[in-house]
Amino acid sequence: MNVKTFLSALLVTFFSIQSYEFSGTHFFASYKECDSEALNRIEELKKVFKDAVGKSGATILKYDFFDFSKESTTGTFILSESHASIHTYPEHQACFVDLFTCGDHCLWKPFHKTLKAYLKPKIVDKKVVIRS
Repeated sequence: MNVKTFLSALLVTFFSIQSYEFSGTHFFASYKECDSEALNRIEELKKVFKDAVGKSGATILKYDFFDFSKESTTGTFILSESHASIHTYPEHQACFVDLFTCGDHCLWKPFHKTLKAYLKPKIVDKKVVIRS
């Protein structure tokens, strides 16, 4: 490696470290009185949740779902930026979701909008916490 390449790499590293902020956004919600059919179509719900995570701008590294019965599921996504999850309770026409992302380039609103459009909840209890 020549001196010019070394100095260039050093400057890039220095400015990358300087611009990083230890912060994140944690969105979590309870969707209640959801469309029963939407909650019971587990395969479609999985696709919609994955799409919602993608629309947030997050990078999906790995994900998995566990079906507790033919009607209930839990999904977790490991993201480059942190994580997302969903836990459904069809017997209550409800589910819990959360999206936690580090940094400021991911957006919770497209995630929420996508899920809300599919689940059609009559009641939404949501919170957004800026963590640092």
